[in-house]
Amino acid sequence: MHTTHIQIRDPFILRVDEEQLYYLYGTTDANPWTGKAQGFQAYRSHDLEEWEGPYSVFTPPPGFWADQQFWAPEVHLYQDAYYMLASFKAENKPRGVHILKAQTPLGPFVPISETPITPPDWECLDGTLHIDEDQQPWIVFSHEWTQISDGAICCMPLSIDLRHALAPPQYMFTASQSGWSVSNTGDVIVHSGENYVTDGPFLHRTLSGKLLLLWSSYSSSGYAIGLARSQNGHIHGPWIHDPQPLFAQDGGHGMLFYTWQDELMLTIHQPNTVSFERPCFFSMEEIGDSVHIVNRI
Repeated sequence: MHTTHIQIRDPFILRVDEEQLYYLYGTTDANPWTGKAQGFQAYRSHDLEEWEGPYSVFTPPPGFWADQQFWAPEVHLYQDAYYMLASFKAENKPRGVHILKAQTPLGPFVPISETPITPPDWECLDGTLHIDEDQQPWIVFSHEWTQISDGAICCMPLSIDLRHALAPPQYMFTASQSGWSVSNTGDVIVHSGENYVTDGPFLHRTLSGKLLLLWSSYSSSGYAIGLARSQNGHIHGPWIHDPQPLFAQDGGHGMLFYTWQDELMLTIHQPNTVSFERPCFFSMEEIGDSVHIVNRI
């Protein structure tokens, strides 16, 4: 399949060097908003243009707590295994980020615990894994606007085996603090008043040692990706926001990765419309403590 034929939201690329392959994960149910969720599928490619697949990498096992809105899987190689962080929902239960594990990039991925890693009474989504300079694992995730109105990006330290939180989550920032996020939740209405979205956090350490955070919200021109940087290089921040989004053309939920040629790339989904979204790739340039889009490939 060519990239333009793949319907996917929240794309995430895992580069597997020994196979010389890129693996593409994301939200792959035809309609991820309503009905019973099916699971996650993945694709693989040598060149980011032509893809093999889809391959089924996760199907909910009997007794799994969630049955709807399976969103935004990320897969990270950690301690000689592949770990998936993904968002799940069930009727009358808050959305949570669950961690799964497999021995190969194509799974099958199985839960490493019975319950989500995020707080049981919080509405959460879009967990990403961050390993700090002391090799301490963290989960960074969104506390949803659906519960708190002004959506937040949070961090929480995890045990080495990723099975337990070591401390309560801490707020890194809220969407309204960015200066560019506007009160807009697309066509989703949960409660009245001002509501600001946060989703899709992803951390990147620059060659100069700065810690950057990509995240998505709505700007004055639609769904967009913002860029924040930690003032002290640590996950606690404080976090300083670029005044304008990195990308604001009806696309978002991005992540950065390096090709085998050491070229920095950004992938997002665009447009932000169900059944029309596709994975898009951009060449990036890293200058000092920031990254910039060079061109779309």
